[in-house]
Amino acid sequence: MLYEKKMKRYFCLITALVLILCSFCGCAAQKKKYTAYSMDYFDTMISVTGYETDKATFDATADEIIAQLGEYHQLYTIYHRFEGMENLCTVNELVNGVHRTVSVDRRIIDLLLYAKEMVALTDGTMNVAMGSVLSLWHNYRAIGMDTPEKASLPPMEQLREAANHTDIEKLVIDEENNTVTLTDPKMTLDVGAIAKGYATEQVAKAMEQKGLSGYILNVGGNVRAIGGRADGSDWSIGIENPDGGDYFAYLNLNGMSVVTSGSYQRFYYVGGKPYHHIIHPDTLMPAEGYLSVSVLCKDSGMADALSTALFCMPQEEGLALIEKIDGAEALWVATDGQKTASSGWSNYEQ
Repeated sequence: MLYEKKMKRYFCLITALVLILCSFCGCAAQKKKYTAYSMDYFDTMISVTGYETDKATFDATADEIIAQLGEYHQLYTIYHRFEGMENLCTVNELVNGVHRTVSVDRRIIDLLLYAKEMVALTDGTMNVAMGSVLSLWHNYRAIGMDTPEKASLPPMEQLREAANHTDIEKLVIDEENNTVTLTDPKMTLDVGAIAKGYATEQVAKAMEQKGLSGYILNVGGNVRAIGGRADGSDWSIGIENPDGGDYFAYLNLNGMSVVTSGSYQRFYYVGGKPYHHIIHPDTLMPAEGYLSVSVLCKDSGMADALSTALFCMPQEEGLALIEKIDGAEALWVATDGQKTASSGWSNYEQ
């Protein structure tokens, strides 16, 4: 039931996004706007919106985009194995008590190399090596959502023990041979803070290289514009109000990405208090202080990683970080509703 409500909410949000695009867009005379949906990958709703002269052309392009996202989903999931494929799920597996060296697709190597860059950029605040900690929260959250009467928090002693096995240096990548090894047997990877955005960016780049424009992707809230609209003008994107209700800000996007991390997106209740999914690497508890953090930049992978990192940082520290990154902007919504934006955010806001 909770899953159905969550999917319904995703559908409503994406439908609202499409309506926003419709209300702000004027189509070029020779092209019409179409939208395709999928719920098959990354455990979320995916929408592809684009302008084409006919639906058959759009359908072929949308199918190609969704199929590529599906390939990334299979490679990056930590929850499922696929026959004949080594993916991050098999990288995390133990054989006789140790992780084996796994030969993987180059797209896994590239993701993990980029993730290491983001770990360095955020000083470890976004860390794909936190799987041991995040898996505890995932398991307790799943129980709490399925059987609310049994909802509880992971014991702090277990969280602290798991946190001893989150050293990103224990992730060994051999680029020449395309292999990955986790040298700590109690360490696992969790790329949830970056995988959707990174995959979205790679697919968008691949389509741009083929000359595609006039499309916009929404992969569970990771929004990436491939060019502008059919007439070359900007897309209009709404930023969801974390308190519910309508959108509270609208952005102009052209070849850019925006990603929002929020405490209202995935959570469960324990003793009447909500506990969301963004875990602070120091406290090992859900990060406090914000309802949402939105990041706008060219690269959807960076936007995804930074939105999580900034959610876990004091605002002054996060603002200093975002101001150092060329072309990146951010908007914070504090728990009291106060909004703070980086210096260039208003350049994109309607």
